Amino acid sequence: MQQGRSLYQTGQFTQAIGRWQQALNHYQATKDDLNQALVLSYLSLAHQQLGNWSAATTAITTSLTLIHPTPHTPHPTPLILAQALNTQASLQFAQGQIEAALATWKRATDRYTQAGDTQRTIGSLINQAQAQQALGLFLQARKTLSQVEQRLQRQPDSQLKALGLRSLGNTLLLVGNGNDAERVLAQSLKITIALKLPQEASSVLLSLGNLARSQNNPTTALERYQQAAIQADPTTQLQAHLNQLSLLLDQQARSPAQPLPAQSLPAQSLLAIVQSQLDQQPVSRTTLYAEINFAQSLVTLGNREQAARRLALARQQAHELGDRRAEAYIIGYLGKVYEQTQQWTAAQQLTEQALLLAQSLNAADITYQWQWQLGRIHRAQGQRPAAIAAYAAAFQTLQSLRTDLVATSPDLQFSFRDSVEPVYREYVDALLQTPNPDQTTLKQARQVIESLQVAELNNFLRTACLDGQIVAIDSLPQTNAAVLYPIILKDRLELILSLPGQPLRRYNTAVSQQVVEVTLDQLRQILEQPITTPESKQLGQQIYTWLIQPIAADLSTQSLKTLVFVLDGSLRNVPMAALYDGKNYLIQRYRIALAPGLQLINPQPLQQKALRTIAAGLTEARHGFTALVNVNAEIQEIQSSITSRVLLNQAFTSAALQAQIQALPYPVVHLATHGQFSSNADETFILAWDKPIPVNELGALLRDRSDAQNRAIELLVLSACETAAGDKRAALGLAGLAIRAGARSTLASLWSLDDESGAKFMGEFYRELAKANVSRAEALQQAQLALLQDPDFRHPRYWAPYVLVGNWL
Repeated sequence: MQQGRSLYQTGQFTQAIGRWQQALNHYQATKDDLNQALVLSYLSLAHQQLGNWSAATTAITTSLTLIHPTPHTPHPTPLILAQALNTQASLQFAQGQIEAALATWKRATDRYTQAGDTQRTIGSLINQAQAQQALGLFLQARKTLSQVEQRLQRQPDSQLKALGLRSLGNTLLLVGNGNDAERVLAQSLKITIALKLPQEASSVLLSLGNLARSQNNPTTALERYQQAAIQADPTTQLQAHLNQLSLLLDQQARSPAQPLPAQSLPAQSLLAIVQSQLDQQPVSRTTLYAEINFAQSLVTLGNREQAARRLALARQQAHELGDRRAEAYIIGYLGKVYEQTQQWTAAQQLTEQALLLAQSLNAADITYQWQWQLGRIHRAQGQRPAAIAAYAAAFQTLQSLRTDLVATSPDLQFSFRDSVEPVYREYVDALLQTPNPDQTTLKQARQVIESLQVAELNNFLRTACLDGQIVAIDSLPQTNAAVLYPIILKDRLELILSLPGQPLRRYNTAVSQQVVEVTLDQLRQILEQPITTPESKQLGQQIYTWLIQPIAADLSTQSLKTLVFVLDGSLRNVPMAALYDGKNYLIQRYRIALAPGLQLINPQPLQQKALRTIAAGLTEARHGFTALVNVNAEIQEIQSSITSRVLLNQAFTSAALQAQIQALPYPVVHLATHGQFSSNADETFILAWDKPIPVNELGALLRDRSDAQNRAIELLVLSACETAAGDKRAALGLAGLAIRAGARSTLASLWSLDDESGAKFMGEFYRELAKANVSRAEALQQAQLALLQDPDFRHPRYWAPYVLVGNWL
């Protein structure tokens, strides 16, 4: 039993199974049912690691049957039952049965508590929090993690407490709560230093390095990795050096001009160190994954032959170890090396082998990568139909993955932008690489780009909570709106246009992704400046030429009043209202709305007769943010048009807002306070009097109305919030907050306007909204035009940043 545990902990799962099978045979011979049950739960865990789902299920089912007390068998100790339940829950979670896993982990937690095993109780609670997160139960997950921390804080400082805090910190990072993760990991580090536990300290420093890297702070990450390597055990030291190497190479590729810390080891020195350490490690899953990580770095440095040699040896080791999951990764990465050297036959053969192995394991997180790779290989050889078939398979596999892809393979170099997003873009690119695509192809391209936006939001929110919320625009009643899907590809800008009751139309412009993104960035910067310059109209006209000019003739033949944009990438950072045709801004001709994917929650017109609002705001400086002196005027403007319940300053706490949301089924919620939209969920928040409320907590709070009321918020207005400076994907946070809030539509601004123009705009907006038969998009347009016609506020910086996300009716 103990030998099996030791082998399992070092990633030698097949050998662990061998030892535990011997133990099982002994306990069966001696009719020791309880120890049989315990060893079977261990066997199930090892089979799970290897992807042997049938064997894992059989082992844990038999274990629980043996534990179940009968008149002829003793009652099991709570600890053995807890162990078996914990194993069953991990199997359920791995197979996507998240609700069942959560229920089973709750039972395991009760048994661990009954047995007085504090450490395993805490571990089981952490597992519960991850399941709650996967189900989108963010307030419950937060409460569970808070409970974990409270239990840990009651413990005296010890190695077990430090370990528990590190595990909690890693989980907080996994669920997107970086600030709390940093605080908890810092406490864990402090305890390990005080108790003189250098190896534990190294493990915490490695986690802190990963945290800094996730927060796009490479300098701090490198320092933490260097510190982690000093007194670490061989496995942690190897991982610290690997992460340091991959980060150095990643920084050199992304920001060649950015200086790195002077004390950083050069990549070639780290390369030699890592190679030596790898060669000295015993073969295990950990070292096999490290080989893949190392091979990726070798390829980045151009050492493809060495990478191929090491992967070929690792493949043999994985086969001997019986670790088919690691083997599927290694064969696939070996195929990737041959792909990069354009040895197409070998690349295709290896990729197909890896794909078959991954599919036999039901490992969707590996399968899609080799389907995608197969698509690239076919495409590079001009085999378009085969490429499209492979891309389609990868797309379908990604659609089936519910779990957060960022957390799928923490031991590998893995990120959404590098390993998921390109699948969607390359698939669309391949579909549209024909002069006259038919309707089936155009609909598929549209579905793929919509699915990318859903995947981005799921990844941002660290959950697959958007399932089932989609209402396709095509299924809506005729709404007199044109829907535009601009798609940024490397060598061109594609545009799919959907007109009411008509076939889809496709247009493209030969302009590179780099030119498009530079132009968008320049326009955004100029629009935020207080001085009107000719460049703003010139740049606005250039983007108009790309997006609107090709479809202008088609639009003019329709009696359309509304343009709905499903924006892609950097286009989200620029207000479409400010596009310029040489004479007029786009807002002067059309009402404009944005749809993040097609995330419209049961869209229907606003009922003006019952228009009432909960209005909350801060006028005083709080938590390091400046006072918002015009919020009083803004709320007075709202009250003059609409019946309002007001929470101001001290009255505007997170708890008070939640209480009002529950008590009053008002259709409009207006938050006049500091806030920020970021590509990092942890940095997307709105400010209440008592604290900043992060996006997931705010979403759960706003959704928290009783089933009896069963009414979503019709309109959420976020005044004085802005997209994070320097974050090119910050508008993702705006869409994420809009979706997470469950509001049918959200009105917000791309940049902050802390002056009287904001109060004037909101006054105009609510006066229009209170009129009969005025849509949200029309109220927004009229408020923008009112500022445009005001000599003091005609500059686009005052009226352009307001965007309506979601339902425009």
